[in-house]
Amino acid sequence: MTANSNNLHKKLSPMNIKHIATISAVSAAILAAAIVIPSGQLEAREPAAATPQPQAGFTAVVNPVIPYSVCFAGKDISLENSDMAERFDREITAMAYTHGNTLLTIKRANRYFPRLAPILKKHGVPEDLLYLAAIESYLNPRAVSPAKAAGMWQFIPSTAKEYGLEVNEYVDERFDIEKETEAACRYLKNALAKYGNWETVAASYNGGMARVTKELAAQQAASAYDLWLAEETMRYPFRLLAMKTIMENPSDYGYRITPEALYQPVEYKTVKVNAPVADWPQWAKDHGTDYRTLREHNPWIRSKELPNRTGKTYTVRIPEEKSLSRTSRKTHVYDHRWVAAD
Repeated sequence: MTANSNNLHKKLSPMNIKHIATISAVSAAILAAAIVIPSGQLEAREPAAATPQPQAGFTAVVNPVIPYSVCFAGKDISLENSDMAERFDREITAMAYTHGNTLLTIKRANRYFPRLAPILKKHGVPEDLLYLAAIESYLNPRAVSPAKAAGMWQFIPSTAKEYGLEVNEYVDERFDIEKETEAACRYLKNALAKYGNWETVAASYNGGMARVTKELAAQQAASAYDLWLAEETMRYPFRLLAMKTIMENPSDYGYRITPEALYQPVEYKTVKVNAPVADWPQWAKDHGTDYRTLREHNPWIRSKELPNRTGKTYTVRIPEEKSLSRTSRKTHVYDHRWVAAD
């Protein structure tokens, strides 16, 4: 100890020494707190077994589990290859977290799958192809794309006419659920006969048969999984697999749906029309309904009149009042995997 430090020590009272010690302790505590405040350092100090918790204000985001294979139309699709797994992961992650559209698709499926499935069965098309309509339109029967594709199966006008659908200013059968499904089955069977596998059928549904056929030959490939195509078309078969995976097990992806929340099938009385209709609003009134309801349940009607110069027969559906009542209708569940068990 130097002379100066001896003098300083002599000038300090016991009380002053106590104050200096207290200040030093507080400063050390502040310095220690400053060192450990960053969240990354705090997390590093937690035991390895601790489960990370989301920051305040954030909800936990759970990554979907990627299986090692997915069965589609009776065929196991291997996801062992990391490229295949990541392409599937992209679609199921996007679909699982696009909550509104995915939830609406499941609820609508309860109404429309009972109408669509028998048509696929009649044509020998696997029921898994229902998921193609699901990714095309989210099962919205009045869907129209920017490219003017329309209906649940999203036909463009030229393809619709090629497969037997009437499309004009008075009638657009792309919006007739049964007729457009019949046309879709004809397309799917033609494409399967050409390609021999459903993934390439799906790619052709999105990108067109001509383009896919040309690229199969140019790239010396046998499956759409091995083709380099426009990005949307390359993603399309994986979107199909992802939609099937979620809709078969929605609770695994956080969806909690009660039976009452599912859209219920509508019961109809049908009227055959094979003559011109001068005024659909008046026709609706004469048949015990109104024009809005008529158009809602017969979206193929595109005008207030129907010239029908050829005498073609159209089926008009008028909903039964009781099937539109939430309190008097029965609750049907097409697939019990859609509803929460608890």
